[in-house]
Amino acid sequence: MNNALERDSAVPLYAQLEEILTERIKSGEWSPDHRIPSENELNRIFGLSRMTVRGVLTKMVNDGLLLRVPGKGTFVTSAGKISAVSPAYRGVREQLEALGFETSTELVSSSVVTPSSEVQRQLGLTANDKVVEIVRLRSANGSPISIHRSYIPGDLAPRLDGADVIEEQLCKVLEARYGLRMKKVREHLEAVALNAQDAKYLGVRRGEPALLLEDIIFNDSERPFEYSRIVFRGDKLRLRFDYVL
Repeated sequence: MNNALERDSAVPLYAQLEEILTERIKSGEWSPDHRIPSENELNRIFGLSRMTVRGVLTKMVNDGLLLRVPGKGTFVTSAGKISAVSPAYRGVREQLEALGFETSTELVSSSVVTPSSEVQRQLGLTANDKVVEIVRLRSANGSPISIHRSYIPGDLAPRLDGADVIEEQLCKVLEARYGLRMKKVREHLEAVALNAQDAKYLGVRRGEPALLLEDIIFNDSERPFEYSRIVFRGDKLRLRFDYVL
């Protein structure tokens, strides 16, 4: 490994280290799933502080180039993270296909259920109301990438549980069949650790990092008509938010 840091250069040492490590990946010297040297090894090789090395590795993890596996080390990811905008504005499948990925969607379940207290709160419902719960698993190039749970008030979308929401996007079904068009959306995004159920769906270990995006979508009458919880694999996808000022 080349450890030729130019200590008299105007380029900060941490930036030089990131460039060197990134080049190892791009050149193929470090192939996907390759375990890279530990922080201590990199400290010794490059003569940098542990804090500096850790900061560089953390940035590369956040950029999707590396993946930390507790108790095992840090590995090169199989591919960089997919950059996508919120599904409220453009469907995940549409975005993935535009980027050249082969996508597939599995309908895990679609049924009329009594809403949980959280779903009641988000949609302004009571325990006497019913919702249609739709659970879908999205994959890109054969690898699971996200699990989608959508809740729609039953009185607004009767018999929705029997609709085809695989070939057609749910938002288009809601608008075409029920006149439910998005007027406003409220979003919450947070980092979470995967629970056992979602980890099984996504083909990773429980406790792995993930992104949880919650959307509440309102119609023209300001009534919330869809509450969704989408869990994205943290090592596969990043969400991008664009603002026009």
